[in-house]
Amino acid sequence: QVQLVESGGGLVQAGGSLRLSCAASGRTFSNYAMGWFRQAPGKERECVATIGWSGESIFYVDSVKGRFTISRDNAKNTVYLQMNSLKPEDTAVYYCAARNGPYGSPSYQNYDYWGQGTQVTVSS
Repeated sequence: QVQLVESGGGLVQAGGSLRLSCAASGRTFSNYAMGWFRQAPGKERECVATIGWSGESIFYVDSVKGRFTISRDNAKNTVYLQMNSLKPEDTAVYYCAARNGPYGSPSYQNYDYWGQGTQVTVSS
């Protein structure tokens, strides 16, 4: 079992920044690729970014490229999502997820463990 706890969400004005953190506990964090997903009301869960277990093999959805940065610190069992130049359309509940193996996946069905989510609201 891997337990994931997100933090860092909140309310921010358009153009602002937030940094999400996801702390993992349980099994060896460095054995898992990680992903950040988001889900807005009435919409499907969407992959935002993924990162491989070594910190390489990074993927971003087109809508966040150049604005968001995913990173991880295996010594701290934590994955981060730095979000800059936020837009109202970034408003959603953000989830982190863990996938056993070296590479992430943009498909949420391929993840084994999920956090409870953290709300991000961007006002215009």
